[in-house]
Amino acid sequence: MRYRNDALGNCHPLVGLIYFICVIGFAMAFTNPVCLGISFMGAFIYSVCLRGKQGIRQNLIYMLPMILLTGIINPAFSHQGVTIITYLPSGNPLTLESIVYGIAAAFVLVTVICWFVCVNEVMTSDKMVYLFGRLIPVLALLLSMTLKFIPEFIRKFGEVYRAQKAAGYVCRGKYFKRMRTGIRVLSTVITWALERGVITADSMKNRGYGLKGRTAYSIFRFDARDGKCLLFILAAGGYILAGAIKGGITFRYYPDIGGMIAGTYTISIFIVYGLLVFLPVFLHFSENKKQRISLERT
Repeated sequence: MRYRNDALGNCHPLVGLIYFICVIGFAMAFTNPVCLGISFMGAFIYSVCLRGKQGIRQNLIYMLPMILLTGIINPAFSHQGVTIITYLPSGNPLTLESIVYGIAAAFVLVTVICWFVCVNEVMTSDKMVYLFGRLIPVLALLLSMTLKFIPEFIRKFGEVYRAQKAAGYVCRGKYFKRMRTGIRVLSTVITWALERGVITADSMKNRGYGLKGRTAYSIFRFDARDGKCLLFILAAGGYILAGAIKGGITFRYYPDIGGMIAGTYTISIFIVYGLLVFLPVFLHFSENKKQRISLERT
């Protein structure tokens, strides 16, 4: 299926699934600041490629508060580290290591969230059903409904709010009056979501979904481009994983800050990791360039 102006989204669902498993798993496992920076930039840029300029604003809305909050909370509760900056009013030390680790943990969190935003854009419900429909049909249906439910819930909330506002039922003024409007709108949308879920479940049951021997039509085809992308993802992921197991990118924050950020082998891991993380961005711009050239020729 070729549908959106995104190269990874136009690849076979198996390619996208394995890619996101690799990058999300590495983002959660690697605490090396270079790896964190590469993964964060790759996820941020790719989300902007998928959602356009509004993606920048949407990312910053949750990223900045989360980074600040996590960066403040960790030094307040963790006092490990050998580099003491000052002492808090409680008498506990404020250490450089706790501050740096708090910032690193915050970047891990926002990077993983950003990657899942990309997953929501690329791995659509039809792809989830295609990948898991035969093996675990109930989970496949649940995943596809969940991925589709979140944007639909937000869109429906806006529709109901605008309808309430047009009818003159939106309460203005004090906080509790506005909160009453929000509760009424939320109650309406939740009722709609539950009813839609029941209808979807009955519809899929009547179609024989999940029955043994049921056949399914597939519009996805695994071609040569998909094979090349998958081969690169597996080779790069294997090289990075082997390097991490050998300690090529090991990094510590306690009791002091130190680790592998230089050296030929370590730098080679960083380069391969960057190629893996920025793969969809490279494919995205390459696809757009080919389309522009094709349009100019016509």
